[in-house]
Amino acid sequence: MVKKQIQYFSHSGVQNTQDVLNTVKEKIQELGIKYVVIASSSGITGLNLWTELQNSDCKLISVTEHSGFYGKDATALTEKRKNEMESKGIKVLTASHSFSGIGRSISKKIGGVNQLEIIAQTLRLFSEGIKVAVEISIMAADSGLVPTYEEIIAIGGSGSGADSAIVLKAAHMNNFFDLEIREIIAKPRQRL
Repeated sequence: MVKKQIQYFSHSGVQNTQDVLNTVKEKIQELGIKYVVIASSSGITGLNLWTELQNSDCKLISVTEHSGFYGKDATALTEKRKNEMESKGIKVLTASHSFSGIGRSISKKIGGVNQLEIIAQTLRLFSEGIKVAVEISIMAADSGLVPTYEEIIAIGGSGSGADSAIVLKAAHMNNFFDLEIREIIAKPRQRL
């Protein structure tokens, strides 16, 4: 039997970001993690992670939403910040959400709920950030940026910053149920 500690925050939100990044840094050293995936719409949280891990051999993948998520062809990540991230060795992934895609468009247009929304809502029972962490790990695996045969760390948040982190074995979208959440590193005790 192995006993592990989980970092719990009283509330979700950006104020937890630095604590999450510090705890993730410790977990990387403990487990020898080689890949970290982080949700970062504007790139700021991704750059904060790089600052913490710049002397490690860890590969950093920063995931942002697809074009149009914030309105007609709009993105939160500027080209200038994307270039800055890439110059530091951060892989930047812009992709559609694994748990929505075209299904969200159908639900918005004609109503109802699709199976992916049910999975997303179920993961939100843990926290918004846990849902995001699982989702971005799938997106990164589908893009070939993380392996599915070894443990990685995924970091998510609730709107801005980071408040949740997990150790998992990622899976591709077509093999979602092969995904394994192995450890919860940090999460808020209360949802939004």
